[in-house]
Amino acid sequence: MAAIVSTLFVSLDGVAEIDPAWHLPYFDEAMGAAVGADYEGVDVLLLGRVTYESFAGAWPDREAAGGEDAAFAGQLGDLRKLVATRREPGADLGWRNVAATDDVVAAVSELRADETIGKVLVAGSISVVQQLLAAGVLDELRLLVHPVVAGRGEQLFARSDAPLPLRLVSSQVFPTGVTQLVYSPAPSPGAAGYEDAAENLPS
Repeated sequence: MAAIVSTLFVSLDGVAEIDPAWHLPYFDEAMGAAVGADYEGVDVLLLGRVTYESFAGAWPDREAAGGEDAAFAGQLGDLRKLVATRREPGADLGWRNVAATDDVVAAVSELRADETIGKVLVAGSISVVQQLLAAGVLDELRLLVHPVVAGRGEQLFARSDAPLPLRLVSSQVFPTGVTQLVYSPAPSPGAAGYEDAAENLPS
């Protein structure tokens, strides 16, 4: 079964809508290696419409320019890409190896059941990640948490009627202070009240 993995840059106040002013100063060699690792073994790249338009508006030109990032741009171009959009499934999306879906949860459920696919990466795409978390079909949430309060921008975790328990799989601190936190879904820890917590207070 395919693993559905999300990778996001976020600020301390949970903003995942990237502003280069707070993001790029922290993009060092360690973060570059972490991003490279996220893309290793990817069979399908899943993107929301806004993130896709950002990718398609930049990476094909960078591949053609042949600069330092041309190899990574070529890797992105060669990947099978699925875009969550209301455009017609057969519409020309302006890049190679790309298709559209108007039901991202159903599409991801099909990908998870495909034994020929090992890893599906959701890059950015805040609304897509929110939908997959709510539907319980996201297997891993990889966050690169920047030591900065953005103050504005779309937050990853929208208000919800119920808590969303997660399990910390791994953590790593980079030289810039960026922390890589990897989470997977977890069962609810159960109900507890003050009396339960009081047993663990300092004596």
